[in-house]
Amino acid sequence: MKRAEFEHVIRAAVAIVHDELIVVGSQAILARYPDAPSDLLVSDELDMYPRTHPERAIDLDALIGAGSQFEETFGYRAHGVAPETSTLPEGWEQRLVRVEVESIDGGMAVAWALEPHDLVLAKLAAGRQQDYDFAVGALRANLVERLELVRRCEGLGIAIRNDVRRRVEGVTVRAGS
Repeated sequence: MKRAEFEHVIRAAVAIVHDELIVVGSQAILARYPDAPSDLLVSDELDMYPRTHPERAIDLDALIGAGSQFEETFGYRAHGVAPETSTLPEGWEQRLVRVEVESIDGGMAVAWALEPHDLVLAKLAAGRQQDYDFAVGALRANLVERLELVRRCEGLGIAIRNDVRRRVEGVTVRAGS
């Protein structure tokens, strides 16, 4: 996904749900880094939910999600998720990155994307191979810093904190950082 596609999905999603959005998936990196390295931009979906009415994420899936006319036309899509989809450190809401794009009606469509360190920790908490690869890429590109990742691990729930801290160390070694 490219930044223009990211903005297009936000514009379409806000027109559907009439709400600000929270963007939690890998493509949230585009909020802070519009020209992020291509190895971080392999997903063709933008994981999100409406900020005040997260239950309306299902509407995003139905209208601009997988298998929709939107996806067939443009080759990318929204993916409506629940707020509890991502495991995030304390304080993540205060670090969200605001994105404003012109809306379909000429106003502003607003999305709030995970800050890159919080995004990488959420990916490492999920623990899939693609998530480790994303974290390595973000470290190699100097979009996140190891020490800040370790510091924010303290804000994770006790059940996952040590696992994520070990994963931070593992991807740091892989990244050569």
